[in-house]
Amino acid sequence: MGKGAVIEALNKNRADELMAITQYMSHYFEAQGLASPALVELFRKIAIKEMIHAEDLAERIVYLGGIPVYQPSPYKRGGNLLRMVRDDLEAELVAIARYKEAIKLCAKEGDSTSRILLEHILADEEGHVRQWRQMLAQAT
Repeated sequence: MGKGAVIEALNKNRADELMAITQYMSHYFEAQGLASPALVELFRKIAIKEMIHAEDLAERIVYLGGIPVYQPSPYKRGGNLLRMVRDDLEAELVAIARYKEAIKLCAKEGDSTSRILLEHILADEEGHVRQWRQMLAQAT
């Protein structure tokens, strides 16, 4: 496998981060004026965090000799506020699974720098899941 497999895994995660940016920002703009301004602002704040993740992944991919992807994974748009939160929670859960796979791969390949980067991003994604679950618990 080697470095190529790590680059491929990092690029899959980057495509998911690009998707998250697009999805969160579309939810931010589409939800403007809805009942919960704090929730709408959370879409924007998390999108910015995802931008940092995408940038960090791109920098690591380039360092390893790869080319970062610029095409996002498929994303979901619109719906009511509850649907948006559920879609964002689902996307975060998928991202967490991918990050865990990539972390195992990096450990196997002896790439501790990529592993540590992914672990930091994973911690952020788990925080996003916690926020969305809290929002959903308040809604029911």
